[in-house]
Amino acid sequence: RYEPSWDSLDARPLPSWFDEAKFGVFIHWGVFSVPSFGSEWFWWYWQKEKREPYVKFMQANYPPGFSYEDFGPLFTAEFFDPDQWADILKASGAKYVVLTSKHHEGFTLWGSKYSWNWNAVDVGPKRDLVADLAMSVRNRTDLRFGLYHSLFEWFNPLFLEDATSTFKTRKFPTSKSLPELYEIVTKYQPEIIWSDGDGNAPDTYWNSTGFLAWLYNDSPVRETVVTNDRWGVGSICRHGGFYTCSDRYNPGHLLPHKWENCMTIDKNSWGYRRDAQLHDYLTIEDLVKQLVETVSCGGNLLLNVGPTHDGRVAVVFEERLRQMGAWLSVNGGAIYGTKPWRAQNDTVTPGVWYTFSPKEGRVNAIFLDWPLSGTLQLGEPQAKPGETQVKLVGYKEPLEWLALGEKGILIALPQLTPKQLPCQWGWTLQLTDIN
Repeated sequence: RYEPSWDSLDARPLPSWFDEAKFGVFIHWGVFSVPSFGSEWFWWYWQKEKREPYVKFMQANYPPGFSYEDFGPLFTAEFFDPDQWADILKASGAKYVVLTSKHHEGFTLWGSKYSWNWNAVDVGPKRDLVADLAMSVRNRTDLRFGLYHSLFEWFNPLFLEDATSTFKTRKFPTSKSLPELYEIVTKYQPEIIWSDGDGNAPDTYWNSTGFLAWLYNDSPVRETVVTNDRWGVGSICRHGGFYTCSDRYNPGHLLPHKWENCMTIDKNSWGYRRDAQLHDYLTIEDLVKQLVETVSCGGNLLLNVGPTHDGRVAVVFEERLRQMGAWLSVNGGAIYGTKPWRAQNDTVTPGVWYTFSPKEGRVNAIFLDWPLSGTLQLGEPQAKPGETQVKLVGYKEPLEWLALGEKGILIALPQLTPKQLPCQWGWTLQLTDIN
């Protein structure tokens, strides 16, 4: 059994499914999806920081005295079709999904008995959005279902009272945050608990170690659940299951501990923005590059989309997810279930990243630019004449190559028309029997 101490909890082996999965989808959805302007931090920027664009937006579009709470009934979700969401998630090639069950605004997407009249069953959609999505994902896909949960809430009076006492009182975690965590685990059995928002309070205030000990010892998901590292001030990148370290974290080198790169298709926001322009969205080339770099260095990619207040996954997000799925349907063998190789990227040719497939004993070299010369020099793998084999994934014939001794290997790529290419945004070479 695990003790409620970081020494004990950090010694728990991460369930192997998470490292094998490599790719997940994050969904940021809540009352912030109603103004859908600027950022999911809308309430904070408007009311607390009083940032000019937010104040002006409210003055121009809403009556005087309109409060953030008034957005609640406008969060309607009338087009929310959980089966359709599940089908998009499946088509993306993702192996897990993480839904925001509650962001820093405190609004719960399930009918929490600890969030009276500020939840999706009492206000707005009048339905349990967490239950609906969980059921569709489990019925229609093999994705693992996870939930994001914010520890703190910007404007909760109990939290503000505790903060005033420099967290010597613990009214908020004992009556709100912790009961909610136990509630979502017992009710929805998520296999990822993605904690966030420590409110500048230590893990002792949140009793994070007490909750995690219960989660790992006695909860219905104790065998398979994974957690991140955001459990109080100072825990990020140090304690918990996998490390996130920061948003959009992509170190570009191998880390000794399992980590995740959580990032957004919209460069500027996690929540949906009606005012986003096309150039604000990352291209599929950008996203494939992020995935390949992240997996080569031992990480998972958690790619975020922000649905609309009425429950749609915007077409641009759906397209990116389906493009990722199309790429993975060809190159997934170089991503899923792989381990980092001795080199993460190539020393001679930039834009080449390596993974290792342990079962097949092969090295995968993923190159993001097709060379004009028709040949690709790899400085890291050393070929064995007469034994080494090189294949381009999605192309039948083995490729010709030349051993360069210490300097690696020179590979002749096939001359293909754009239509003959196995895929469009990055290609995989499989190398077997190399040093």
